[in-house]
Amino acid sequence: MSYFAVQVKTGREEIFLKSAKKVLDSKDVTFLWPRKNLRIRRRGKWQDKVASVYPGYIFLETQKIDNDLYWALRKTQGFYRFLRDNQNIEPLSKNDEEILKHFISCGEIIEKSRVAFDENDRIHIISGPLKGLEGLIVKVNRRKGRVKIRLNLYNNTLYADLGIETVASSRDENTYNSSLNSENQK
Repeated sequence: MSYFAVQVKTGREEIFLKSAKKVLDSKDVTFLWPRKNLRIRRRGKWQDKVASVYPGYIFLETQKIDNDLYWALRKTQGFYRFLRDNQNIEPLSKNDEEILKHFISCGEIIEKSRVAFDENDRIHIISGPLKGLEGLIVKVNRRKGRVKIRLNLYNNTLYADLGIETVASSRDENTYNSSLNSENQK
């Protein structure tokens, strides 16, 4: 199976998915829409919000884009284009596919990663979806509980914010892990 990207109207990914699933009910296509859970402050109150990791993009898992699939998706409300472009539809590159699979393996909605900071304020990922993606981190905002990561999609750079939960400083990490193990044994 290969993964293909479809650009859709940003903020209308869910509407596109519902329409496309109705049209393609019998096709051998799996739709993927990686989303994240973020804590956002609005009017002085913190609330959780679910948002797209790749705003404006839906991914398809299928063998190939045949003519029927192509036209069914083109006619779906909110569709903009296939990536690379409509005349040159290409599957995701190996690196892009690995990152997409990494996000998919974390569940339908990506939760916050648990992190610690060392004495030099360097971030260490203890667990969660950021584990293994440390090299993609561009910016850390401890106050908001977010990190900005750099993602590539067909050689275009996208930035995505993912949630973090600071659990301890790095030197306290062993203490933290010990307390978790003792709690799990109870």
